[in-house]
Amino acid sequence: QVHMVESGGGLVQAGGSLRLSCAASGRTLSGNAMSWFRQAPGKGREFVAAISGGGGRTTYGDSVKGRFTMTRDNAKNSVYLQMNSLKPEDTAVYYCAARAALGFSSSYTALNDYNYWGQGTQVTVSS
Repeated sequence: QVHMVESGGGLVQAGGSLRLSCAASGRTLSGNAMSWFRQAPGKGREFVAAISGGGGRTTYGDSVKGRFTMTRDNAKNSVYLQMNSLKPEDTAVYYCAARAALGFSSSYTALNDYNYWGQGTQVTVSS
């Protein structure tokens, strides 16, 4: 069973930065796409970013392009989300996710593209 734990959330002022981390256990995910989603109060879960198994390919949601960067460290079975120039509309619970199957496509932006999910970490951006 794959277990994923996010950390690094918190309260930050608009324009500030945060770095989220997600550590996976139970299975090596070095060949699997991983992603970040977020869910704001009263809204559906939104795609933020995804990364290939080797880390060489990434794709981002339009609302975060140019501000967020996703990376991974396969030696630690972990992914990260560097969030810069944060805005109040970035306030949400952020979830990491991983695919059970190998491979990567920039079209892996839907909830049902991913099989394993963490419990989420809260990010609050004040204006």
